[in-house]
Amino acid sequence: MRVHVVSDVHGNADALKRAGDGADALVVLGDLLDFVDYHDHDKGIMGVLFGAEKVGEFARLRREGTRDETVAYSRTLWATLDDPAAAVDEAVREQYSTLFASMTAPTYAIPGNVDAPSAWPEFAGEGVHLVDGEVVSIGGLRFGFAGGAVLPDGVLPRPRKGAAWRPYLRAREEFDAAVSLLDEVDVLCTHIPPAVPELTYDVVARRAELGSKALLDLIRRQRPRWSVFGHVHQPLAVRRRVGHTECRNVGHFKETGQPYVLRW
Repeated sequence: MRVHVVSDVHGNADALKRAGDGADALVVLGDLLDFVDYHDHDKGIMGVLFGAEKVGEFARLRREGTRDETVAYSRTLWATLDDPAAAVDEAVREQYSTLFASMTAPTYAIPGNVDAPSAWPEFAGEGVHLVDGEVVSIGGLRFGFAGGAVLPDGVLPRPRKGAAWRPYLRAREEFDAAVSLLDEVDVLCTHIPPAVPELTYDVVARRAELGSKALLDLIRRQRPRWSVFGHVHQPLAVRRRVGHTECRNVGHFKETGQPYVLRW
């Protein structure tokens, strides 16, 4: 068997069309949407809505400014739109229409934090399986899936009233409960990494993303062959061995255009 795995697609539909070439199945670990394109500021949802110059300033603040400065500037941008939520919804649907049409069958997909999973059933065609929170058999191995990212401890999932965009962030208790349902897993498929420092630290952003201790506990307890994930675009380490399990960041697919290959 040969399975190709991708994560952090961020709008790269052209590469996604080829991602399943030569594979028995394609696994997509989320972040399909290109919301803020930090390389091409005129692209992505914010680029379409606000233009390259304003997105460039937003990107600069994300790199160099404080969180309060970034949030304040972002709010000034959204205030220029008559109906921000409707504008984002239209842009999201346009991207999903193209991205889901680019998936080859069979595809097994879960959302990342830069996704709107409630819209997925509308766009997933025949042969595209939405498997967040499920265990499925592929080629005789049990693949367990858990999508989204986790909120910091103590932060409640209460979206700001009137927010134009709500990323798929789950309370840690909710995410951990979903992970607890994944039994006898041979391949653990998630958007975020297990809580291993080398796998969660982004060397370009110079900060640690939130990993999951529940995933690490599952790996130590169930000893799957592989744990595959994305989310951290430039990790300090792309792989680490945890006991029997090969833990592997499958790469920033938007930039590489190359799937990670599992063979057995």
